[in-house]
Amino acid sequence: MDWLFTFPEFFKLNTTAIDTTVRSFAVNAETFLDLIKGGLNSFVSLVLLCLRHVPWPLFLLLVALLVWRARRSLRSGVLYAALVAAIGFAGLWQMMLVTLSVVLASVMIALVIGIPIGILISGSDLANKMLRPVLDTMQTMPVFVYLIPALLLFGTGNASGVIATVIYAVVPVIRLTSLGIRQVDKEVVEAARAFGSTRWQTLFKVQIPQAKPTIMAGVNQTLMMAMAMVVTTSMIGVRGLGMEVLNAVNRIEIGRGLVAGSCVVVLAIVLDRVTQGMSSGKGADSPNGDGGQAHDSPSR
Repeated sequence: MDWLFTFPEFFKLNTTAIDTTVRSFAVNAETFLDLIKGGLNSFVSLVLLCLRHVPWPLFLLLVALLVWRARRSLRSGVLYAALVAAIGFAGLWQMMLVTLSVVLASVMIALVIGIPIGILISGSDLANKMLRPVLDTMQTMPVFVYLIPALLLFGTGNASGVIATVIYAVVPVIRLTSLGIRQVDKEVVEAARAFGSTRWQTLFKVQIPQAKPTIMAGVNQTLMMAMAMVVTTSMIGVRGLGMEVLNAVNRIEIGRGLVAGSCVVVLAIVLDRVTQGMSSGKGADSPNGDGGQAHDSPSR
């Protein structure tokens, strides 16, 4: 009766062939991959250079202003600026800047890729159906799996971390951009076209502004997922706060890990509050915003 408890194996995947194929591609496309790697490393270095040339008092002031602008609360601005200052007091300021440069570079690339794709699939049911299984797979795949091809193709360092982070974090902005545009009131779109707007004018002057809160929610989720990759990408050589946490884990240093992990949390919270304010603030607070004007058009 053992056959009832032993599942039959009819075939076994040849994973060695997959590894060989990817390695062969990495060797044959070495010049092209090195070009991409150099470009990504240069981009991250440029972002880091900009951050390092901001004096720390000005940096804290910018944090306070951004949070105050997002939350409409001076107390919140001062509080979050103080939390960021605590990272510096803990001696992790430079590591925070490295982490922030990698995250911002990854998010910018993800937005450049994700928003146009979201716009594309919002206007095509066929493209939406074809891309949905791909997005589902990308969103449910264990994050460590993304490290393997990135490491194999680009080696260790920031470039591999950016690639893995972009693949993992790009899905929300694609989905929410498409969803936001699809949810725009059809009467508003018809009114815009009735007044002579072209398809592109309707998209950029009506649909995207109306979908801005949803798109910004996608930006927020992409940013949070990029922050979630900070520690994971440290396994393939990305430095910063994630590397500090990884070193603490390897050496079983609880205090060091708690401090570095808390700094990651503070950074994530500040970025989350700023982007949340951007997604909900202006249009909702302004009685004469685009949203009100657009909804008034059909009745006129």
